[in-house]
Amino acid sequence: MYVPFHQLPPHSRMWVYQLSRPLTQEEEEQLNQRLLAFVTEWSSHGAGLQASYDLRESRFLFLATNEEVASASGCSIDASVGFLRQLEQELNLGFFDRTTLAFQKNGEVLTVPMPQMKNEVAAGAVSGDTLYFDTLVQTVGALRDQWPKPAKDTWLARYF
Repeated sequence: MYVPFHQLPPHSRMWVYQLSRPLTQEEEEQLNQRLLAFVTEWSSHGAGLQASYDLRESRFLFLATNEEVASASGCSIDASVGFLRQLEQELNLGFFDRTTLAFQKNGEVLTVPMPQMKNEVAAGAVSGDTLYFDTLVQTVGALRDQWPKPAKDTWLARYF
């Protein structure tokens, strides 16, 4: 059962997907339609999930569910992954690459391949105060309160 993302309670479980490239306006409209249809029907062992999604910066997808209503099961999570894999093929877009880091720099999304992180820090392109889009946030509340957040306050602190 779809609910608007802003109405999900803070404890709602969430999955973050960083897109491999920015969406075009047409792709974003298409993705919104497809995601709305998916979360409306998303279920776990026959029980409808109170779920939602959000797209931000044309680069990030958030899927979330209020597990106080019904818990996401392995099968329902697998269904969401399968759905996203299908969208990857249709849109020639990646949702599952965890080797590229995303930062907010001058109002834009700057992406850095993980192996280049040390060089970017040494060159001054990324500092501890650079805002990092942490894909490890797990709840809607954490997204609201801590996203993006300074890189020095994340697992990237070892670089500073």
